[in-house]
Order: sequence, then C-alpha cells, then structure tokens
Amino acid sequence: MILIGLGANLSSPVGGPMDTCLAALAAFPAEGITVWAVSHWYRSAPQPVSEQPWFINGVALVTSSLSAADLLARLHRVEERFGRIRSVANAARSLDLDLLAYGAEVHAGAITVPHPRMHERAFVLAPLADLAPAWRHPILGKTAAELLAALPSDQGLERVSTHDS
Repeated sequence: MILIGLGANLSSPVGGPMDTCLAALAAFPAEGITVWAVSHWYRSAPQPVSEQPWFINGVALVTSSLSAADLLARLHRVEERFGRIRSVANAARSLDLDLLAYGAEVHAGAITVPHPRMHERAFVLAPLADLAPAWRHPILGKTAAELLAALPSDQGLERVSTHDS
C-alpha cells in the first residue's frame, strides 16, 4: 500500500487549494502513479501554528511500479508544475505531496518512509483513518485509527467534503 498525503494552502495556476489538490490527483497517471482511492478532504490549521492560511488536506491510496525514491521525485515534479517553491521549511505552499508510506518499507536518509512525523499529525491521520483505518505503521505497529485516537484534539481540523467534491 502506497500512501500519498496531499495538502495546499495557497492558490496555484489552476485555482484554490482544493482545485489544486484535485488537479494534482488528475496529473498522477501521467507520472506512472495510479490512484485507487482518495480520503475525505479536511481543512487544517498550519503545523507548527502560524499566521499562514489553513490547509486543505487529504490522503490517496496509489500504486506504482516506481521505486520509493523515483516516486518521490515524480511527486516533487508534480508540485513544481503547480507552482510549489521550496524555500523555508513549513512555509505556505501551493501544493505539498508527501510520500507517507511505501508498503511496509522502512527507509531513512535521503528518503524517509514512513513519513517521520505522520503519527503526530491529525491532518494526515484523519484522512488516512477514513481511507484505511486498519493500515498499520510499520515501525510503531499501531493502526491509523489507533494513532489518530492517541492525538490531542486541539490540532484544528475540520472535515470539509467527500472525495467527490
């Protein structure tokens, strides 16, 4: 199971954050990424807390024959196509695509999977629990639903739509 986190809090050439996330999903097949399922969409406060706009976030279940490193490179290419500029960590962005998990693989170094902070973030775990509540973190051994239940409820998160919106 390959899991991709999607998020945006700035407009892109195709429109607002939701439009951008949906357009990014539509761009995946041309990059060798097949989308099997998409979570509900959430509106979330920036983490760490800042004055920047709230994000739209979701998670996609995908398949690909690409290696984890090649998949991440393709995700970065999609981000650039939608106006992502990498400057300061945690800055506002037109599109953020995170490789959350690549099957049960565990990597550290140039590419880290599972994502090293995913278990701390409601904006990742809530959509992931919608999509695959029984998915088990390959290092922590807990399911998405268990990880979400363990988080404090003060992370500023609202479900805004189904994946069809």
